[in-house]
Amino acid sequence: MTEHVEARRRVEAIWRMESARIVGALTRYTGDFALAEDVAQEALAEALVHWPREGVPRDPVAWLLTTGRRRAVDAFRRRSAFDERLPDLAAASGVDMSPDGGGSSGSAAGPDDSSDDDDVLALMFTSCHPVLSREAQVALTLRVVGGLTSDEIARAFLAPTATVQARITRAKKTLSAAQVPFTVPPDDELGARLGSVLSVVYLIFTEGSSASSGDALIRIDLAREARRLGRVLTRLMPGEHEVHSLSALMELTAARFPARTDADGEPVLLEDQNRRLWDSSAIRRGRAALAAATRIGRGLGYYGLQASIAECHAVAPSVADTDWDRIVVLYEALGRLAPSPIVELNRAVAVSMARGPAEALDIVDGLADSDALARSHQLAGVRAELLIRLGRVSEARTELDRAISLCANPRERTILRRKQTTL
Repeated sequence: MTEHVEARRRVEAIWRMESARIVGALTRYTGDFALAEDVAQEALAEALVHWPREGVPRDPVAWLLTTGRRRAVDAFRRRSAFDERLPDLAAASGVDMSPDGGGSSGSAAGPDDSSDDDDVLALMFTSCHPVLSREAQVALTLRVVGGLTSDEIARAFLAPTATVQARITRAKKTLSAAQVPFTVPPDDELGARLGSVLSVVYLIFTEGSSASSGDALIRIDLAREARRLGRVLTRLMPGEHEVHSLSALMELTAARFPARTDADGEPVLLEDQNRRLWDSSAIRRGRAALAAATRIGRGLGYYGLQASIAECHAVAPSVADTDWDRIVVLYEALGRLAPSPIVELNRAVAVSMARGPAEALDIVDGLADSDALARSHQLAGVRAELLIRLGRVSEARTELDRAISLCANPRERTILRRKQTTL
């Protein structure tokens, strides 16, 4: 029984690490993204049955690829137009196509090393194609690139498994209907398309680092997967500065995870965190990635500016010793590059630390007047904190009431209620 459990764990671990290579190679082999993902899942299911019973093969990736190719051949046999495609598949795989051949393979060749990276990169761009909704992009990326099951994705986003499965199915049908090519975009499209890929990875990370709903403040597994995807991108696209910048931002933000909650899972504010608990290895990786982005020499962009802000926090010995003036300047630059109410709210917090709460309150009141964050508990929470520092306690209580009513995360509500009881 123990051997069977260990074998299943090996299957799951290998799939998590190698699924992108496998699905990418099968897509290149079949010319059909949806079919490749389906037969890859069939190969995984077969591994879960055979490996615990027969042992893990010497080359697990080759085994999965060969099995996937056999299932693809079976699928093409069932299609009315299989006769045109079947000889090409036979030549490419060495699979016996005779009626009594049983799909046996004379070899178990793995992916061509020269095309591995291109396959994985093409898979990421396909999963994040603009014809898909953002929800579909996220689900498909986690499924085919991250190797997560539908159940795992559903748990991560607190969604029904059936909803996740439906998104993935619709996404594959949409890609097929739109005849999206399985390829890395040409140079004239690369910048815009890369932005979509990076935003999907960042969305996965932000949902992990600041859960929008549910009991947990941080979903470590989801954030970890986003960081892994970021590292994959930096390896595949070393000349893109924003790829390094996003990786830096995620590493520097994740470095604070160990101190962000106490033993009971309750949130710990930045000023109360034990900085000795911060992950020094993640800080080193983040700073190295940010330095790599800077060396490329194109100036810091959306993720690079945020990573620079995170670095200011990471290197400061305390809140009081943080370079708040630099953070204000970085937020000003970020606001010009990518204007948003959240950026402006964060700038207000930095201004309050650098220049005092009165100037910051003017910024926050301007946001409140614009109704840009009318349903955000963060705006009310920041305004309450500024009012407390200005001694306007009665107004602060009103803002805290509003923040509590708007906050969807029970852990964050705990902080707000705790603050309310001290007034």
